[in-house]
Amino acid sequence: VRLVESGGGLVQPGGSLRLSCAHSGLGFSSLVMNWYRQAPGKEREWVADISIGDGRRGYADSVKGRFTIYRDNAKSTVYLQMNSLKVEDTAVYYCNVAGTKSWGQGTQVIVDS
Repeated sequence: VRLVESGGGLVQPGGSLRLSCAHSGLGFSSLVMNWYRQAPGKEREWVADISIGDGRRGYADSVKGRFTIYRDNAKSTVYLQMNSLKVEDTAVYYCNVAGTKSWGQGTQVIVDS
């Protein structure tokens, strides 16, 4: 299984970015997917997840109301739409197959004026 994140970059506070994570293996529609992030000098933290079936979503309190996780099973891709970005959202963002050690290489998000 290979996970490839993309979509990071430099954005001003209040701006938006959409991250993508492409899954290369089979059975994507049966996988619960996570987004995590790791800021410089900090532990990796969970950001959001999305279930299979009804697509229930969960969010960390720090991003609730600003970030949206969604998936396109036909494209085997999970997305993270990030709005109203704050400086404290600066981190490397990773996607993950829940319950596994399958991680992508990460994509850097920098929020700075």
